[in-house]
Amino acid sequence: MSLFKVMQFNMQFGQIWVEDEGEQAPIDLDLTIEEIHRRNADIIMLQEVEHAQSGGVQIDPPPNYTRLKAALAGYHSYFSYPKADARELPFGIGLAIFSKTPLRDTFRLDLPSPPIEFEFDGEKKTPTDRLLIGAKTTLHGREVHLFNTHLLAYFMLKSSSEVNPEQRRLVVDQLRNVSGPALIAGDFNVSNRDSLVRQFTEAGYKTVQEAEVTWRQRPYVLDHIFHNRHLRPVRYNVKPTDASDHHILIAEFDFTE
Repeated sequence: MSLFKVMQFNMQFGQIWVEDEGEQAPIDLDLTIEEIHRRNADIIMLQEVEHAQSGGVQIDPPPNYTRLKAALAGYHSYFSYPKADARELPFGIGLAIFSKTPLRDTFRLDLPSPPIEFEFDGEKKTPTDRLLIGAKTTLHGREVHLFNTHLLAYFMLKSSSEVNPEQRRLVVDQLRNVSGPALIAGDFNVSNRDSLVRQFTEAGYKTVQEAEVTWRQRPYVLDHIFHNRHLRPVRYNVKPTDASDHHILIAEFDFTE
């Protein structure tokens, strides 16, 4: 068997989970790093790496990513912010892939958000764009395509990605173009997981699990690791953590051929 382990984690820029404190909870990036080290994954997919700044300012170099790179010595990595936008709200942004094997052919794709109006702090707002990133690596002599995404939470805007399908369609279009082993992990922010799983299944990708809740704030399965037919999940675990409002999803894979 040629096993490798994948870790999916929306790290919420290191803001820990404290019941009833919500956005006032403290940030403890050391706890994030401790959790990542504990899992010892070959591939690590992270969302909300950085804390969005006022006016859409994107700090360069990204401070949390820089600390993570230093702490994860021996890993190769790729990070991207979404498209800079002055409308950005003070939540988590930025995606990262860490890999024990070298990454190549990295790319990023902006995922436009529709102009849905919502209220935030008494003001009318519209959502900023989201992001898909990707890379290739070689595991046990096999090339593997890696994708990482964080989609818009339409349910927070009293809508859905079924009514606004463009972000999901753009992601699926990328997946359909892949030949050979591939996986995509991320926070898909889809409350109706059945429609998401069905769409990705039609594109040739299966999720490792759709039963265990991965988000503390509502009983939703937001986090997934999808894989195509060239990969076989051997085991998976949803690992509760106080390092974020999301749990950690771990999956081990083997090649099917």
